[in-house]
Amino acid sequence: MVSSMRRGRGARRLLLSLLLAFWEAGSGQLHYSVPEEAKHGTFVGRIAQDLGLELAELVPRLFRVASKGREDLLEVNLQNGVLFVNSRIDREELCGRNAECSIHLEVIVDRPLQVFHVEVEVKDINDNPPVFPMTVKTIRFPESRLLDSRFPLEGASDADIGVNALLSYKLSASEFFFLDILTNDELSQSLSLVLGKSLDREETSQVNLSLVATDGGKPELTGTIQILIKVLDVNDNEPTFAQSIYKVHLLENAANGTLVVKLNASDADEGSNSEIVYSLSSGVSSTVQTTFKIDPNSGEIRTKGKLDYEETKTYEIQVIASDKGTPSMSGHCKISVKLVDVNDNTPEVSIRSLSRSIQENAALGTVIALITVSDSDSGVNGQVICSLTSQVPFKLVSTFKNYYSLVLDSTLDREKVSAYDLVVTARDGGSPSLWATASVSVEVADVNDNAPAFAQPEYTVFVKENNPPGCHIFTVSARDADAQENALVSYSLVERRVGERALSSYVSVHAESGKVYALQPLDHEELELLQFQVSVRDTGVPPLGSNVTLQVFVLDENDNVPALLASRAGGSGGAVSELVPRSVGAGHVVTKVRAVDADSGYNAWLSYELQPAAGGARSPFRVGLYTGEISTTRALDEADAPLQRLLVLVKDHGEPALTATATVLVSLVESGQAPKASSRASVGAAGPEATLVDVNVYLIIAICAVSSLLVLTLLLYTALRCSAPPSDVACGPGKATLVCSSAVGSWSYSQQRRQRVCSGEGPPKTDLMAFSPSLPQGPDSAEERQQLSEAEYLGKVSLLIFLARSRIVVFPYFFYDVC
Repeated sequence: MVSSMRRGRGARRLLLSLLLAFWEAGSGQLHYSVPEEAKHGTFVGRIAQDLGLELAELVPRLFRVASKGREDLLEVNLQNGVLFVNSRIDREELCGRNAECSIHLEVIVDRPLQVFHVEVEVKDINDNPPVFPMTVKTIRFPESRLLDSRFPLEGASDADIGVNALLSYKLSASEFFFLDILTNDELSQSLSLVLGKSLDREETSQVNLSLVATDGGKPELTGTIQILIKVLDVNDNEPTFAQSIYKVHLLENAANGTLVVKLNASDADEGSNSEIVYSLSSGVSSTVQTTFKIDPNSGEIRTKGKLDYEETKTYEIQVIASDKGTPSMSGHCKISVKLVDVNDNTPEVSIRSLSRSIQENAALGTVIALITVSDSDSGVNGQVICSLTSQVPFKLVSTFKNYYSLVLDSTLDREKVSAYDLVVTARDGGSPSLWATASVSVEVADVNDNAPAFAQPEYTVFVKENNPPGCHIFTVSARDADAQENALVSYSLVERRVGERALSSYVSVHAESGKVYALQPLDHEELELLQFQVSVRDTGVPPLGSNVTLQVFVLDENDNVPALLASRAGGSGGAVSELVPRSVGAGHVVTKVRAVDADSGYNAWLSYELQPAAGGARSPFRVGLYTGEISTTRALDEADAPLQRLLVLVKDHGEPALTATATVLVSLVESGQAPKASSRASVGAAGPEATLVDVNVYLIIAICAVSSLLVLTLLLYTALRCSAPPSDVACGPGKATLVCSSAVGSWSYSQQRRQRVCSGEGPPKTDLMAFSPSLPQGPDSAEERQQLSEAEYLGKVSLLIFLARSRIVVFPYFFYDVC
């Protein structure tokens, strides 16, 4: 019946322990309790419900439980969110004799990341019986011992705690001895066997006793030791100590050989019976024997091993003082040694990285790692403060005592810093303070936050015309500060119309290398400037890009032959026919050969040469080197042939030079026949030649007032320059040809080959650029200079006005020549 009642009380107590679970709001953690030795599957608590988590989100959020030390003691059923016992829990194995024993769990869920701390208290049950140091103890007791003589006994020990470790002793019935139990201020018990009746060895030589130790658990557990007392008939005075218990405080870092205490026992006997030998009791633990030693003669107890407060905080040393009498008598005392903690343990740092890398656009507060610190010291020596490397975009956040989270504190930029080597320092509060460090590397993962960029916003490229199709003209290159696929770039054209054609019909760009190719031969006379944009895009998500402008200038080559212009009087085979009276003198202008060149610059600068006559005869005519005017070199006479065939070679200044040949037929007539011939010629002549004759009067006036004309011309140029409307010219054919001649050559403004500048940002612009070449020396004699006709000056003035209206840039030498 009693056994049944005890089992019933034990079952109720177990059930009560299983149902004990509560939330400690002050500390911010869940607290459960479970008895040790609970069976597998024993219910501990509804952890998911208590943490406010839905059962359906446990698996998707990667619900997991971690604990320091053994991780298989407790487990969570993800189907119902119940925390249960997974394997045998032995409190004594887990926590020893510590009054508090708990299993600390970390519950981690993702999306978002949350960390909960759960403390499961392991309740002690009475599963360990009291145990004596030995099963049989032999005591030699002289028969002369006085009544109330005491013999200390080693008590039993119980691995349990609390009430389960409270021991009570019971000695078997004896007429000579009884048990005396002394409880000191530390709740430890000192057992003594007290003599209650005088011994007589002759009557009783040996006494057998049984000592039973019973703990306070339910059900009660017991331990027994057999005591064999042998009665000796010898020395009747035993050594005695000044006190039965000595209390000593000793620093844990005491050096080997440090004096703990010096014992001094006394014996009332004389001679050899009063000579005392000290020794450690045979019942002391092996730990005491390896840590302390006693001098048998002086009674000095010294250390002989390393002391460690974190392993053992107190020692109890039983010392026997025996005299040299026969039989020997002994006295006993106990030395209680308490170790004093010193700061001799450095903190320990444990880092568990949740991810090796973090994206550079990660949100502030993102958790990178979990950090746990500990210190085996106690008190202030065990209080640890954590710190992190300074000037980094991370910080430590304390989540629970000695638990920290490494979180992102400020924005990241992989292009500035791609990785961080962080050092976590744990420092205790001891004096001097000890510290430990741990390193964690955090790599910054790239995101596509940098657009590819060119070295400059605009490039200028010079390409000769008539290039072969598909030739490489330029290479664009952009750099992306991102990494890997975010830094891979591709190039493309920004498509648009160039005139009536698509840009892609002119050029193309290689998507990977950025090489720009001309797809067809370029013609300077049709397209002088091709302006377009190349786009670059990376392969990130989303892709980023930028544009660069290319200005391709098509350089002129001498690929156009000078073209002769139709004259007012034509002959057979395209020859020019002119009638000249024989009475004209030297310097008379017969006609003028007009030619244009579609090229530009030096390639369009024309010069004229008169080919030698057949047979080597000297011709009475010459041609202006740069004007193309054919004039007489002397007065004509009867010896001159009536029909002069002149071949004029027109040549440009290109490399190589290109030429054209004009044929002029000059008929020498008598003075009376010239007007008629002129009249007949005027019938088929164009209006401009008649107009030129009409304005000769104005040219004479202009020559007389050259200085005034120069001032008027400059003022007129300035006024027209400021008020002329913008040229509204499209890319394509232009107006009629205007040829302007001077002493330095023939510069043509060609209708058929107007230069085009197409950039796509407005109408094309028309330019004629005149250069200052190294000209040959002009006419040497005054006679030759006087041969310049008034028409030449009128042409210069007209050209100057035309250039001003057309916004054409002319070098100063041209103005000087006009003047």
